[in-house]
Amino acid sequence: MKKYNLPVILLKGIVLLPQNTLKLEFDSKNTDNNVIDMSLLFHDNYILVVSEYDSRNLPKIGVLSKIENNLVLPNGNNRVDIKGLRRVKITEFLNLNKLKEPLESIVSEIEVEKVDKEEFIINKLVKEIKSYVKNIPYISNSMFPLIEKEKSLDKFTDIVVPTLINSKEKMLEYLNTINPAVRGEMLLKDIYQEKEMFQIERKIDMKIRKEMDDSQKEYLLKEKIKLLKEELGESSNKDSDVEKLKIKIKKLDCPKKIKERLNFELSRYETGSSMSPEINVIRDYIEWLLDLPWNVFTKDNGDLKNVKDSLDESHYGLEEVKQRIIEYLAVKKLSKSNNSPIICLVGPPGVGKTSLAFSIAKAMHRNFVKMSVGGIKDESEILGHRKTYVGASPGRIISSLKKAKSSNPLFLIDEIDKMSNEYYNDPVSSLLSVLDPEQNKYFSDNYIEEDFDLSHVLFILTANYIENIPEALKDRLEIINISGYTEFEKFDIATKHLLPKIIKENGLNDNFINISDDVILKIIRNYTKEAGVRELERQLDKLVRKIVTQIVTNDIKINKININDKVLEKYLGKEKYKFNTKTKSQVGVVNGLAYTIYGGDTLPIEVNYFKGKGNLILTGSLGEVMKESASIALSYLKSNYNLYNISYDKLINNDIHIHVPEGAIKKDGPSAGIALTLAIFSALTKTEIPNTLALTGEITLRGNVLAIGGLKEKTIGALRSGIKTVIIPNDNDQDLDELPDEVKNNINFIKVKNFKEVYKVIKNV
Repeated sequence: MKKYNLPVILLKGIVLLPQNTLKLEFDSKNTDNNVIDMSLLFHDNYILVVSEYDSRNLPKIGVLSKIENNLVLPNGNNRVDIKGLRRVKITEFLNLNKLKEPLESIVSEIEVEKVDKEEFIINKLVKEIKSYVKNIPYISNSMFPLIEKEKSLDKFTDIVVPTLINSKEKMLEYLNTINPAVRGEMLLKDIYQEKEMFQIERKIDMKIRKEMDDSQKEYLLKEKIKLLKEELGESSNKDSDVEKLKIKIKKLDCPKKIKERLNFELSRYETGSSMSPEINVIRDYIEWLLDLPWNVFTKDNGDLKNVKDSLDESHYGLEEVKQRIIEYLAVKKLSKSNNSPIICLVGPPGVGKTSLAFSIAKAMHRNFVKMSVGGIKDESEILGHRKTYVGASPGRIISSLKKAKSSNPLFLIDEIDKMSNEYYNDPVSSLLSVLDPEQNKYFSDNYIEEDFDLSHVLFILTANYIENIPEALKDRLEIINISGYTEFEKFDIATKHLLPKIIKENGLNDNFINISDDVILKIIRNYTKEAGVRELERQLDKLVRKIVTQIVTNDIKINKININDKVLEKYLGKEKYKFNTKTKSQVGVVNGLAYTIYGGDTLPIEVNYFKGKGNLILTGSLGEVMKESASIALSYLKSNYNLYNISYDKLINNDIHIHVPEGAIKKDGPSAGIALTLAIFSALTKTEIPNTLALTGEITLRGNVLAIGGLKEKTIGALRSGIKTVIIPNDNDQDLDELPDEVKNNINFIKVKNFKEVYKVIKNV
């Protein structure tokens, strides 16, 4: 293979192919000018042309070229015409690292492969090129005279490519492809692609032009309508509306993402047609985003003593929930943390859960907002509807925050135990995203479609029955039980809060009505039966209304009126409720204690026996658990008859009948266990149990006495019924601290661990 030496000229940004001529101009002081001189003097005008390269990727193919014309310009520069002849293989570069020396190379010839059906390929290319040039207006047809009689595919492709291809990378690819047949296939492929791209661009251009024409037409029509309205004295409401919205958006303090969304929606509103049904949807959406309290916060009351005094003034008792709020504010003040607890107040109706939440908000100086979820079946009630629906709107969470006008209100979610949970709709899961501290920072309503931070909101939930709260929801809540008010608490609430408010609302002076303490207690005991004070408030209101009506109707002029038992019955009628009073001391009768949602009460248990086969008869609407307690009591006495001096013959040959009076009222629970045992013992041994004694506690087959619930309410009921001594389980010792002083001062409590200790108490009475 013949090798020879050639000077090298480097091209930057352009590519020279064989069969093409390149015009270049060189500075007289440029190194490339020395290359030209070297070519003219020592190489018969031959020169190697290569494209730009770097030291890591030296080219392997160059173009053997010839300088056909060399002209010295008046400014001293050289202008040359370089004609590309053929591809050559570069074996080595010389003087690469010598900056002032001309670059040289050693090259060798490349043998061009023969092509089968060369004439057929050329004819196909000519046909496609003519079609291409005809359809694409910016392609020159100057190459046709050069290729009409060309029979070599090698030369044909090199002549055509510079005219059709503009990409430097593509040109280099053609230069480095030796095989003419492969270059022909590449050229056909590029022609097809260019024709397809041109058609796509043409369609896009036509579409854009049409849209621009339509838009321009619409703009002109709008301008004409605007001018006509101005001539007629009519103003464009939409233009002024857009300006007002722009001012609101500019003034709005909100996250950057929200402001970007507002500007985007405003541009849609501004450019949209007034006749489009979507324009009102966009307008409503902008209003919602503007009305939400982005970055609007109220300052919490940092005076904890003031908060406590405010809560004590508005609500009597409920110390646990008050203390929890004080703790939250104390931690927040010290740590500057925004993590709010999720408190759930659980208790019967009327105990003041909702009003307490309002008082907490007032004491903390927070805005208050309430949402009831009782009966909600659709999760969109909480998360909102998407804007694609007709009449869509945000859910209750976002709607409530709009009403609250701050991002850190006290948010009351009422009656969570009454939420519906069906297989096709799960509002409980939706509520989890609202209450979970890990999620509610990025709460997203389906309508708003943007995140709203709920982590600053103080959520307080309410429920009547803890067992009805879904477990997944209960796990995230701090449960605070509100068991209800005692009689003494109701009395204080009536005298200090309810009665003064009712008298004022009915237009009377503060001291006009004098109601004795006994009368108020009688109203509480005999005219109401509730855990809260709603019915008490209604009865007091009824009493005052009757008095006011009588005064106004008869035109009576008096300064003061006293309410006694007789007057009370005249206004409120006969007593509605009667709590059980202590029974006479009898054999086979024992006072148990009961706890209901209305408070505590005594529960007399009667036992009798008669000839039979040892059967146990239970009456009085007893539940399954209470029936089991009766069976356990009887089994325990049978197994310990010698210990308690009971005739075994009586146990075997008699039927024992246990009855709990007021059979229409269902009774259940294990806490009457020791009372049932003592009643059976009393009947079988003819032992009279004092009527001033009451018992409560669960019993086991070994006679052990287990702890019970509701001790506070039960003992208050016992005191009201005249009970002097109460036997309780030893495990309930810690509950004695929660009892009112009136109960602890007037009742003697005896703690027992086993029924044997109950037996000793009875023997010593």
